[in-house]
This record gives sequence, structure tokens and C-alpha cells, in this order.
Amino acid sequence: MEKLGLNEIREKFLHFFETKGCLRLDSFPLVPQNDKSLLLINSGMAPMKKWFTGTEIPPSKRVTTCQKCIRTPDIERVGKTARHGTFFEMLGNFSFGDYFKHEAIAWAWEFFTEVMHFPVEDLWVTVYEEDDEAKDIWINEIGVPAERVVKMGKEDNFWEHGTGPCGPCSEIHVDRGPAFGCGKPDCKLGCDCDRFMEVWNLVFTQFDKDENGNYNRLDHPNIDTGMGLERLAVVMQGVNNLFEVDTVQKVMQEISKLAGVPYKQAEKTDVSLRVITDHIRSTVMMISDGVIPSNEGRGYVLRRLLRRAARHGKLLNIPGTFLYNIADTVIDESCIAYPHLTEKRDYIKRIIKMEEERFAVTIDKGLSILNDYIADLRRDNKKVLDGEKTFKLYDTFGFPIDLTQDILEEQGLSADAEGFQKEMQIQKETARSRRKDGSSWDSEASLLFGNGIKSDFIGYDRFSCATKINALGKDGAVCDVLGEGDEGVVITDETVFYAETGGQVGDTGLITSDMGRAEVLDTKKFPGGLSAHIVKVTEGELHVGDAVTAAVDMERRMAISRNHSATHLLHKALSEVLGSHVAQAGSFVSEHHLRFDFSHFSAMTAEEIAAVEEKVNRAILSALPVTISELPIDEARKLGAAAQFGEKYGEIVRVVKMGEYSIEFCGGCHLTNTAQAGLFKILSDSGVAAGTRRIEAVTGAGVLDYMHQRNQILQNAAALLKANPLEVDTKVEALQNELRETRRELESAKGKLAGSKADEVMAGKKTIAGVDIIVTRADGLSVPDIRTMGDSIKEKLSCGVVVIAGNTDGKLMFLAMATPSAVSAGVHAGNIIREITKIAGGSGGGKPDMAQGGGKDASKTDEALSAVEAIVSAQLVK
Repeated sequence: MEKLGLNEIREKFLHFFETKGCLRLDSFPLVPQNDKSLLLINSGMAPMKKWFTGTEIPPSKRVTTCQKCIRTPDIERVGKTARHGTFFEMLGNFSFGDYFKHEAIAWAWEFFTEVMHFPVEDLWVTVYEEDDEAKDIWINEIGVPAERVVKMGKEDNFWEHGTGPCGPCSEIHVDRGPAFGCGKPDCKLGCDCDRFMEVWNLVFTQFDKDENGNYNRLDHPNIDTGMGLERLAVVMQGVNNLFEVDTVQKVMQEISKLAGVPYKQAEKTDVSLRVITDHIRSTVMMISDGVIPSNEGRGYVLRRLLRRAARHGKLLNIPGTFLYNIADTVIDESCIAYPHLTEKRDYIKRIIKMEEERFAVTIDKGLSILNDYIADLRRDNKKVLDGEKTFKLYDTFGFPIDLTQDILEEQGLSADAEGFQKEMQIQKETARSRRKDGSSWDSEASLLFGNGIKSDFIGYDRFSCATKINALGKDGAVCDVLGEGDEGVVITDETVFYAETGGQVGDTGLITSDMGRAEVLDTKKFPGGLSAHIVKVTEGELHVGDAVTAAVDMERRMAISRNHSATHLLHKALSEVLGSHVAQAGSFVSEHHLRFDFSHFSAMTAEEIAAVEEKVNRAILSALPVTISELPIDEARKLGAAAQFGEKYGEIVRVVKMGEYSIEFCGGCHLTNTAQAGLFKILSDSGVAAGTRRIEAVTGAGVLDYMHQRNQILQNAAALLKANPLEVDTKVEALQNELRETRRELESAKGKLAGSKADEVMAGKKTIAGVDIIVTRADGLSVPDIRTMGDSIKEKLSCGVVVIAGNTDGKLMFLAMATPSAVSAGVHAGNIIREITKIAGGSGGGKPDMAQGGGKDASKTDEALSAVEAIVSAQLVK
């Protein structure tokens, strides 16, 4: 057996199955596409469910992949053992109704024994206890000794997940020898030690399990095999675990270098090294596939991984932020298989660094609080941190509960997970709503139409065609006729109507025949690639089999195409103005406007927006030819074509090129020349998530509408200002200056009025026990003016108290001020306010020398003021 590197093993596997007629596909993104049953892709077959169920047609009946996968149920075990990890790659070969057991078993054996050169005597096989067919193939066709083919029960060797396709499994195990065993005399296949390692699982999907638990034979059985790449590398490299595999070990060595701590020196530091190594691999892959740290869903998974890794960096005394630098090694070791990692290097590192910096702001304070909680638990002789405090660490300091649990466990303590979950109920319900219950095979596929129906789109350069109705649907059921007034679904043999996909809205228009006419309200993409026309019959009837004419609303299609072509120009302009980290994160294109989401870390400045607009409009006015071609994907990538967010491509891709300025993969509708877009105008730049911005813009007639609206506003403003439209800004500036001067004069007048009012009220003062009492009203004055008035009166008193009530714009306010000598005599302004505001239905208080409050019942103002004399008298007696 040859000792091979992980990247070499991956290539040998994929190449081998290419020689068997399998189509090699790139790994699907970790973010599931159109599948709410999964948060993240966790197996090789997960992205292919639509092909296994037959709801969509695969690009080939034979496929091979190396799929990136994330699994986090055992995240708390990662690091504590060398067996657990969150990121792994799954090698697989698949058959969709093509080859079956004989080929799958024979090729697996050939790959192991003739390509990877495993010693035959080291290989063991398990089969499902009722699968005599597989056992016979292994023994009589392959020649594996009968004693090395072991029957296992349903729990071990039968794959099923809810209802839907399922079947028996056959697993290949490698005997790694006594050196990897437990030393027990009865150590054998099935032992928990590392001697007999299961490496490859061949799943024979030959049944369809119904809701009653019946296993029905599939007419066209499938093959789904899975072999962990890292696990195979462990065996072939003769190492103990995945952390010692060549590419993974290089990542760990970089971390060890930073920490100054070698691996296998101490178990405590080994745990931290393993945690960081695993989590940074997952982090890089998730971010490269569009996941952003957040507090819910897959974004929360990413945040947990990043923050857990950052905390273990602190345990290793690694200073400052460091994970974003380790990302370089992950990218360098994996870019052979995943070249997009190199393209997105700066973006990946920027996201990681931002999250590290966010956590760094709170981690020290959070750790300090947690240490206080731990001290409290020890003082009170308790072992469990309550849910409220656990949640506070999460909510205030960004500590995911598993991070808190990790730290507590190190101290022999635990967290009240149930109490935490109660505090988290709102977030939990939100996250749960994002998932889909039921069978993992559930799909909206074939709710109406069987797999025999087809519909070919021919409308990239045509707006009408003669075609035939293949199927009709109404009220969730197949039907043969749609009558006048009916709303339903029409499937035609061919169509020029573009079905909503890739962010572009569906076409509208008309379907007509000799017997009827229907308005196409929308066009949707049904599973299996069907273009479904959502219609309302306005005249006559439509029947299955009718010859019809399908005609798209050309004006609307052109408006959509303007906006779609503009998104490509916008994408390029954003990259030029903001930097190469800009990557598409979603889009929406309609006849009215375009919306473009992209990776960026701050709001665009006015100058940046203007620069992007200028570049897009320059490309439009340059009248660049828009050329569309279909190319092998590798050739398209060599040309520099950019992939669109969330899209999966086959071996042949559609490439849209606009002069020498923009080139992208795209299946949507476009102009033939950029000049047809007319003009381009950005309406807004906003944030939609951490690290993701959104631009909304218009083209063509949308720009004219925008200009008309703005011009109308300008004309209206000019009329109100009695000015020429070109002089509106000058006129407004003059009015603002005039208004500021008027306000200044008004405030000055109010101040003088308050001062003169102070002189008037002095005449009404009363004296009790040597303390002067001034009580007055000052309605209509602002709070600052009332205070000014109070200060003016107070300055005229040597020993006294002044109480003022003011009612302005319906708000009743009371103010009390006392001189130092009055305070010495027993006067307390705060208590005066407290008493009189109660009378007016309000409240207030303050210091002995100054206090204020409010009232709710203005009719009680005079009554409240009349109580002042008695309140002061009572204070002086005391």
C-alpha cells in the first residue's frame, strides 16, 4: 500500500470513477439549495436528493464527487478526542437507475486492491443480514473468503432516513493490525478500538419506504457510496487520527508555531490545538460558500466555531487575533480541489478577522463575569450555573452555550441548559421555523405532474412560438381542461417563457389557441426542469393536446433584460471601485428594478456610489456587444468567468460576455448590446447582514421615471420658494440663514421677557419666618426660558424660594429653586416639587436647592401653586 497525500488520494478516486463512465462534479456548496430539511450539507448524497427521487434529471446517470461536509452534533467532543471533527470530505460514486450491486462492489474492490494497493488479507466486508445477493457477489464473484464477509443487522447495515428511498449497505473495513488495537483477546470486527476501521459504505438504494412502513421495490434502483477522505488518508498514511493527516497536520503546525506549543506535549494543549485546527477548516469552507457569522441558523454554527477556536487561542496564550492568518494555510492546502478558496482568500480572511475582533471586545469581560459566577458557585457549594446567567453570557458577551459549558466543565461544573433554552425560546422558534419537518426526501416535486412530462425552453432569442399543451393543472390536481375564468398551470412542449430562476422573475404574456386565450400571470420552474405557466383563462377553453401560440410580453422582457445585464456591469464596477473581495451574495431582477447583494463591510460613500454609477454608465454608453456562448466549465473559468451565487453548474456552462468588461456564468435573459440599457441609476445602498450590502438600482425607463419624479419635486419646491429651479439650493440656504437669525432673536426676546417677568413677580412675594416665597406662572415659555426666569428671580433674593409653573404645547412643568440661606433654614425644593406635582397628577423631585417635575392635569395648576406657602411653612417649622 502506497503512502499518499490527501490531495493525491482525492484525485485518484475521482479519476478512477471517471474511467468507469462517471461524470465528475465539483463539490456542491455547503449551503443547501432549495432544501429546508438541512442547515448545512452533511453527506455526499445530500445535494443529490432531487436526482435520487427523480424530481430532477441528473446531468449523467453516473456521477462521482468529493463533497465538502459539516456535521456539528458532537461539537463539544471535538478536541477532547482525536476522533471527532466538524469538517470532512466525502468521496462518492453514484448511480441513478444505471449500474447496481455487481458494478459497485467490483469497482470498490478494484479501487482498493489495484489502484490503492491495499493488501487483500487486510480487507473485511460487512453486508446486511438479509442481503444474500451482496454476500454472494463478494464471495463468488470477487473472491473474498467467506469468513471475511460478515452479516450485520439493520442498525449497522441498512440505510434509511424517514420515508422514501432506502436500502441495505455493504461496508469495507481495513484491519490496521494489532498495533492499533485494544489488546483484548476477543478484539474483532465491530470492536470499538481503532484496529478494524470502516472506510467505505456502499448503499444499495433498492426500496421506497412508504408512510405505512412498507418497503416497495424500486423499478430503477440507485447506488450511493460514501468514503471519508480523511479517514482513508489516516489508513493510507499509517497515522492515528485525522489530525495527523498531512494537510490537516500542516494547519496544526502553523497553530503550534504561533502558540510555541508542540503537539503531543500535554493533553490540555493538545485539546486546544485540535479544536482550533478543526474549527478553522470548517470556518474557511463555510465562509467561502457564503455563510456569514450571525445569531441564528447556519450563521450561528459558524459563530460558535469561530468563537470556540478564538477562546482556545487564548488558552494557548496566542496574542491578539490570529485565526484569519491560519486561514491562509487552510486555503493553501485545499485550493487544489477548491480553487475558489484562492479567489476568495481576502474575503474569507476579512470575515474571520472581523468576527475575531468583535469577540475580542467582549471575551475578557465575559470571562471575568464567568469567573465571578464560578466563584459564587464554589462559595455556595453549587455545581450548576443557572439558565439566566448562562443566557446573559450569550446575550451580552457573545458566549455560545457550548463555550460556557466547555469552560464550566474544565472546572468540574455545568450549565443549566434547560433554563438557557427557556431564555432562548424566541431565537429557538425562529431557527426552528427555518427547517422543514418530515422526511428528508420530502419535496414539492411532482405534486402535479409525473416524471414523463417535459417542457423545453427556447426563448433566449425568441418571443413567440407554436407549441402544444402537454399538461394542465388546477386547484392542486391534474386536469384535462381549463375553462373561462379558471386559474391554473399550463405545461407546453416548448416555451419561450422564461421561468423564474437565478434571481430573474418569470415572464408574462399570452397563450392562445383556436378555442381559447389565457393570460400568463407568471412562469415558475417546477422540479424536473418544467417551465410552468401560471395562467388565467380569459376566453374559451384550453385542453391537453391543444396546439397553441405562446407569446411573451416583449416590452416587459426587454425591461427585465436591461436590469439583468446591468447587474453584470454593476458586479464588475463594484469589484473595481471597492476591491476584489466583492462577491455576489444574491440578486433579484424584475422589469421595475434590480437588487444586487454583495460582500462588503461598510456602507458605500457618496463618492464610491458615484464612481460605480459612472463606470456602469460608461460601459452602457460604450455600446459593448453582449455575446453568449456555451463552453466547457474549465474553459470558461480560464477566461475569467465569474460564477453566480448559489448556482450549480454542469460540465457545459452558458457564458455571458459584455465586450472585454464583464464575463459571467449566467442562464438568464440579456440584451444584445449594453447601449440598450439606456442609463443606470443607483437608488440605495443598505446593509442586509453582517458583511453583506444591497444595492437597488434602475435602468432604461426606470431612470426616466426617477428623473421625472425628482424633477417634479424640484419644480414644486421652486414654486413654493418662488424661485427658479436652478436657484433652489441658494434660496433654501438663504432661508435657513434667515430662520437661524430669527430664532436667535426670538430666544433673546424670550430671555428679556423672562427677566422682565422676574421683576414683575417680585412685587407679589410673601415672607414667612424671614424666607421670601415667590410663586408664579410662565405659560408659553420653554423649559430653558423658565429656568432663566427662575435664576433671575433667585438672584434677587437673599433668602428665599421661587416656584414657577409653565404650560407650553400642552406640557405642564413645575420648577422650584431655593437660595443657600433658605436651604439652611429648612427649605427643600425637591420635596416642594414632589408635593405639588402630585396635586396636578404628576411626579417630580430633586435636590434641596433645585428641582423640577411635570403634571398631567393642567386644571390643577393654580391649586398646586397655592399649596406652596403651606408646604414651605411646614418645612420651616421642622
